[in-house]
Amino acid sequence: MIDFSIIRQFNFPTTIRFGAGAIHELPEHLAQQGFTKPLLVTDPTVAGLDFFKQITASLVAKGMSVEVFSNIHKNPVKSDVLSGGEAFAATHRDCIVGIGGGAALDVARAIVLRVNHRRDLFEYDDLIGGDKYITEDVPYFVTVPTTSGTGSEVGRSAIIADDITHQKKILFSPKLLAKVIFADPLLTMELPPFITAATGMDALTHNMEAFLVDSYHPMCDGIALEGISLIQQSIADAVLRPDVEGRANMMMASLMGAVAFQKGLGVVHSLAHPMSSLLDTHHGLANAVNLPYGMRFNSGVSKVKFAKIAKAMQLKDESAEAVVSHLFELNTALKLPTKLSEVGVTAAHIDELSDLALADFCHPANPRPVSKSDFKALYEEAL
Repeated sequence: MIDFSIIRQFNFPTTIRFGAGAIHELPEHLAQQGFTKPLLVTDPTVAGLDFFKQITASLVAKGMSVEVFSNIHKNPVKSDVLSGGEAFAATHRDCIVGIGGGAALDVARAIVLRVNHRRDLFEYDDLIGGDKYITEDVPYFVTVPTTSGTGSEVGRSAIIADDITHQKKILFSPKLLAKVIFADPLLTMELPPFITAATGMDALTHNMEAFLVDSYHPMCDGIALEGISLIQQSIADAVLRPDVEGRANMMMASLMGAVAFQKGLGVVHSLAHPMSSLLDTHHGLANAVNLPYGMRFNSGVSKVKFAKIAKAMQLKDESAEAVVSHLFELNTALKLPTKLSEVGVTAAHIDELSDLALADFCHPANPRPVSKSDFKALYEEAL
């Protein structure tokens, strides 16, 4: 058994301090870098939790002036970022600490961009070449994940939606990579089972979709397969019988999924993103419900890779059909829905969801091309 009370350091793709109690290193780290006025970016729920208050108190005890920005939506929008940038400037902050799940970390990263880049935020959209405008210095940035799902803590991009159109934009630059990540599985111990399950399935989706992307990147492929294996071993215990080992394995698998998906993602994320922006569905939950259907859609073109996924999941049957069946069974075991109607989607939503899915930036990397009629069929099948 691995002793997760030992803090280990990984440098991939940036410095990761990983282990139970790693969060206690944050105040000294900021002090050593000469920072005294951090902006803590989190979501409204995390801001009210005891562990967040303890983090804040530890920074104050180190002589720091702490400002908290938590006025964000669970699916981030442009106005969240603009408000956060104003808070950074108005309170004269000198660094940014993102604390939370994917929403908080995406907003934190986008605020990092916003501070010294004053064009309209969506002019920096990577899909229209906006990264060429990211030329200025950015504030010192560290991240603290509190869920094991998006892996946004190790990312170089932020996904932010337009307040009006709901279309998601991607802000990307190596400059937006956190300098240090404090990955402490103890911060996830009090997550309720539902959130643990939904975020865990999000991490599984990242690893599976990244592995299936049809491009040459054996390093990411190896990471993705090991991430799938860790999740298979640990997700049920993390949700139903939480202990440090299970939560640590899920946190590591989440990190690994985010490293792996530099290859790209696929049809499942393009199905999920419109549900988050249009219906405010939790991103992990949207991925969880759509994952079996998206994998079934891809099963005919990735048989060799599905056999490797089945092996990583320790399934006796290594067919794509067995993987898909296992995903349905896993959602059921974790008490997650298996139909879109269970999360508020109706037939009336399908046309608009399909338009948004087709415009999404993830499916071009999918191993099987996806048309609008494919998206409609997938939504209808999952309804």
